Formats: sequence, structure tokens, C-alpha cells
Amino acid sequence: MTDTNALHPYAELTPDRVMDALTDLGLWPDGRLLALSSYENRVYRAHLDEPVQGSAAVVLKFYRPGRWSRAQIQEEHDFAAELVAAEIPVVAPMVLNGRTLHQCAGFDFSVSPLRGGRTPELDDFEVLEWIGRFLARIHTVGAAKPFEHRPMLDVQTFAQEPAQWLQTHQMIPLEVEREWREAFAEALALVQEQMAHAAADRKTIRLHGDCHPGNILWTPTELPGGGPHFVDLDDARMGPAVQDLWMLLSGDRAQRTQQLSALLDGYEQVRDFDRAELSLIEPLRTLRLIHYSAWLARRWEDPIFPVNFPWFGTPDYWRGQVLMLQEQVEQMREPALMV
Repeated sequence: MTDTNALHPYAELTPDRVMDALTDLGLWPDGRLLALSSYENRVYRAHLDEPVQGSAAVVLKFYRPGRWSRAQIQEEHDFAAELVAAEIPVVAPMVLNGRTLHQCAGFDFSVSPLRGGRTPELDDFEVLEWIGRFLARIHTVGAAKPFEHRPMLDVQTFAQEPAQWLQTHQMIPLEVEREWREAFAEALALVQEQMAHAAADRKTIRLHGDCHPGNILWTPTELPGGGPHFVDLDDARMGPAVQDLWMLLSGDRAQRTQQLSALLDGYEQVRDFDRAELSLIEPLRTLRLIHYSAWLARRWEDPIFPVNFPWFGTPDYWRGQVLMLQEQVEQMREPALMV
């Protein structure tokens, strides 16, 4: 069997190299280094002998080779800097030696201050309202100009191309492939129909892009700077504003409606929201489900993926995907959430 660990570029990213990356920037680690839970990139927490820009510990993100160009990464960093300048609580890369994007041993990486916090309580409507206000402020900045280098959230990128890749590389077991193709085709047709229907008047803006609860750190409001802090703009792209809202909704239809109402109560205190975009929630969820399977398959040569996703690729996994696509077809045929 091929030793994928020896072939994968992250095999070259040893703890010594991570420490070297810091010292090359004039930062001196005290020896404490912890790998953080991240799959797409490699992310580490390092403690320093002396604080830098007020931070005694920093987070290093080593970008996955080949995923983004340096121009695209820099555009992510510049967007984060715009948000910070607008006094929005986003954890942005530090400017060190005049730059936010650095290189070490063939890797592009950034250094950010360490911020603590926990996942927000999304059953608390005051918390949702607060998050809604900050999302509106992010979108106000995001609407000021488009990305020049980062991509659009669209059907081709999130469904058609991933599905073609899965089939070309024979990732779907033969005993499930026909069912999956049928479920995918039916779901794709509905996604295309509903997104085309909304496209005429839809505005696209710069988004966080991956605004799920794990990318929001909540600190107690009684502390200085308490409230939400938004992290990980790695998936920032152009798309409809609702993309940054729907991943914060969970539960049955009644629960999702209440959560959405609280989010929009906060959002619309700051910025208008086009209610027609609510019809995109289930199509966007469907795109994410399709894209997720291809994302796992494309990363399988990275040893961290088989270890953490041992269930992926089995016939049972793909049968589950068939059921989820069928459920999404039913959801897309239901009336959109209304608040």
C-alpha cells in the first residue's frame, strides 16, 4: 500500500519547521506548540517568549498547497483588514514585517492573535439578534466592492464540477452509483431552477462564506469586548447575503423560523435584507451537501482525513447521501421559510 503520508506535502510541515516560521518573522516561541482542530489547513497555537501586538500566544495557519493562489489569499486578508477597520470583531491576520502573508519551506502561512471563546448559544434569541447585527455590518463592508480574485458561490463550482469529479474518479460504489446519479440529477434540476428564478434581482456581495457556529467565538458580555468574534475567512467568496445566515439555523421548521426571525431582527437594524433570498436556503444547503462529499474525496491522500472520517466512501455512506439528496428535493419543494 502507498504511504500517503510520505507523499502528502503536509508531511514536510514538522514542528521544527513551524517554529522556524515564527523565528523567521522575529517571533520567539517558548516551545509550547499545539495542533488545532483543522482539516482543510494546518493550524497551530504557539506561545511566545514576549507578546507581539499584545498577544502572548498566536495562531499560525498554513494554507493547503494548491487550493488558493497568493492573490486570493491576500484578498481574504485584505477583506479581514477592512472589517477590522470598520470595528467589526473579526480575527484578522497580523501585519508582521509589513505583510500578512508569509512563506516558509514552500508553504504560505499567516499569523493571527489567539482569541478565546465558545460556540454561541443559538437558542438564545438575544445572541442571534446580536450576531445578525454584526453580519449586517460585515455585509455592508462586503457590498462596497467585489472580490477580484476570489470565486463566486455557484452551481458549477459547488455541484456540477464536484459531481463530475466524483464520477470520473469512480468514487461512488457501483451498487449505489445509479441511485446516486438519479438523486443528484433531480436535486440539481431543482437547485438550478430555483437559483435561476432568484438570479434576476439577486445581488452578490463579499461574504464570510462559511458562517457556521464553529466559526463564531462567543465571549461573555460582561467582559471587555464581549460578544461574538468571527474567525476563519478561508471560504470568503462572492454570493447572496443569505449564505451567511442559513448555517446558523437548526431544528424543525418552527425552530428555524424563530431563529431566522431573531437573526433578521438584528440584521435589519443595520442593513436591509432581501426576503426573496430566503428561497435560496434549501438550494444552498443542497450545494453544500454535494460539495462536501467531493471535498472529502479530494483530500483523501491527506492522512488526517482517513483517520477522522473513517466512514467516508463506504456503500452505507453513499446510501446516506442518496437519502439526504432525496430529502433535500422534498425540502426544496416546500414553501420557503417566511418571517
